Amino acid sequence: MSRKNLLTSFTDRKLTAVNSDPASDLSPAMERNRSRGAFGAITRSIDELAEKAQAAKDIESRLLEGATVIELDPDTIDVSFVSDRIGDDKEAFDDLVEAIRQRGQDSPILVRPHPGVVGRYMTVFGHRRARAAKALGRPVKAVVKELDDRDHVIAQGQENSARADLSFIEKAVFAGNLERNGYDREVIMAALSVDKTVVSKMISVAKDIPAEIINVIGAAKNSGRDRWYDLAKKVREGGVAVKELMASPDFKAAPSDDRLEMLARHLAGKPSGKIPAPRRPINSWAPTDRSVSVTLKKSAKKAIVTLESPDGPRFAEFITGQLDDLYVAFRMSTKEATGD
Repeated sequence: MSRKNLLTSFTDRKLTAVNSDPASDLSPAMERNRSRGAFGAITRSIDELAEKAQAAKDIESRLLEGATVIELDPDTIDVSFVSDRIGDDKEAFDDLVEAIRQRGQDSPILVRPHPGVVGRYMTVFGHRRARAAKALGRPVKAVVKELDDRDHVIAQGQENSARADLSFIEKAVFAGNLERNGYDREVIMAALSVDKTVVSKMISVAKDIPAEIINVIGAAKNSGRDRWYDLAKKVREGGVAVKELMASPDFKAAPSDDRLEMLARHLAGKPSGKIPAPRRPINSWAPTDRSVSVTLKKSAKKAIVTLESPDGPRFAEFITGQLDDLYVAFRMSTKEATGD
């Protein structure tokens, strides 16, 4: 694929992760129930995960089309010159290592010849796969392409932001990093598949909240843009000192999303000496081989099911195809339990 065609394939995309309608193939029974209560929430969560996974696969396939997959020594590969993640999810990485140990590497990473060091490579996407291969002491499957910096960041941004595990603040920090590296808004829009207004807000958040605070809070995987917008507004308005709070044992021990909430409460002048009320109950399940991880967050009127790890997207698609039978089984179990 030529450099011109590569750029066109990304910059001409509509600014949305996916353009297909997964609901069009649903049966009438699923259509009737997909928007109702907990069942609707579960269906939407599965649909969203499958859509994002497919979007990432589509991007990878376009970039890797017609290329030769080779094996590289992970020690010869450096990270991208622009970071797109905050911190490291050790549990998720351990799951990836175990999956590659058992099944091998499903898809290659994309690298380019290092622009400054002969004989080395720079990762475009697939950082965790390269790290996992290194941890296992084995070569990493890779495709090598000649890309300049602009093509590199567009490919990296679109592949990573299409995945379900990149949070809002990680995208915002990535956008801010691109701007600081001299890229214009058109490139940032193409890299993140968002419009100019969203890019402006992302960069504003990344500028208004000091990097020290963002890094201490962490990726906050379950917190969307509204929470970060609110925090940025409070920081702009001056707020109060936060170093003491961030140094407290309660703050350090809290999950990333709770740290964000605690800091927002503190800046709003609300009591900060207490950890907020527990978040919605979380239940999780994983098979013995850890090839998929299922997490359920539920409240009285809402439930969200998240499927992660290598088999997550495929398992989500399988579940989607079984929803009619699962719902019938659920109704029957409910009748048996209640005596109806």
